[in-house]
Amino acid sequence: MLTLETLATKLGLELRNAAPHAEVTDVASIASARPGSVVFATDAASASAAIQSAAIAVILSKELFEESAATKAILLSANPKLDFARAAQLLRIDRQPTGIHPTAVLSPEATVPSSISVAATSVVAANVTLGERTIIGAGAVIGAGVTIGADCHIYPRVVIYSGTIIGDRVIVHAGAVLGSDGFGYVSDPATGKYIQFPQQGTLVVEDDVEIGANTTIDRGALAETRVCRGTKIDNLVHIGHNCRIGHDTVIAAQTGISGSCTVGNNVMLGGQVGMGDHAHIGDGVILGGQGGVLPGKTLEGPGVVFWGTPAQPVKHILRELSILRRLRRGEKKP
Repeated sequence: MLTLETLATKLGLELRNAAPHAEVTDVASIASARPGSVVFATDAASASAAIQSAAIAVILSKELFEESAATKAILLSANPKLDFARAAQLLRIDRQPTGIHPTAVLSPEATVPSSISVAATSVVAANVTLGERTIIGAGAVIGAGVTIGADCHIYPRVVIYSGTIIGDRVIVHAGAVLGSDGFGYVSDPATGKYIQFPQQGTLVVEDDVEIGANTTIDRGALAETRVCRGTKIDNLVHIGHNCRIGHDTVIAAQTGISGSCTVGNNVMLGGQVGMGDHAHIGDGVILGGQGGVLPGKTLEGPGVVFWGTPAQPVKHILRELSILRRLRRGEKKP
């Protein structure tokens, strides 16, 4: 719980029409707001509804703020949605450590600080290092030699294979599997059998990454797979061995990234994107849902939107679709 004055100071926002010491309890939607809630608005209609709501304060842009019409506290913001998300983080209730459940199995060779929480039936193997205030959910399995940083939250039934390295403030949602063997085999022409290529590298997940439920990320074959700082990965995503995912990249659900691919910084991948092996996506690229990148191909251009299979700039696709429509109607190109 924070006062309005403290919240404004922490967010770096100008506070108007407020009793500075009024207390803020949570963030909420306009419809569900209650006394003590903070809401946000991004257009005139939502601003009017927010001001009439039960909320104690509204995060609002200067363009929408009208001194005479404001009947409650206003936090002036250049980006109300972003500052609302930042407020939510500040108001989040601190997770209190609950200690180690009697049914959890911890190796005596693991490094476990007193501030952590390990829930029922979890397994923490030998030579694991857990950071301060990290939470391990029920039924999670942390393999030998894993390192997990401070303030992480590992949700129930997560499996982290041996040797994986995880930074600080990482969130891994239920059912995710990190550091499993990559899908790499060599065919023996004499017998037709497949022999596994060595999968003995590592997986490194840097600080402030979030990994969705039932997502799988393979370790490197001989080197490493790396997910860089601040990247957010949705549910049901697969990232193959030897991949490198840049910082502050967003990957939506059901995306599949084959082995040895690289994805740059600040990339956005839509749902069900597919990447063939050794493909590359450059910094700042946006690839729309169900877009496909063929093996070995490269997409470049910060801010360029690609779509389709094989992926190409969306303006090219729209032009081609327009031509196809005219052909279907028997029209001539103007």
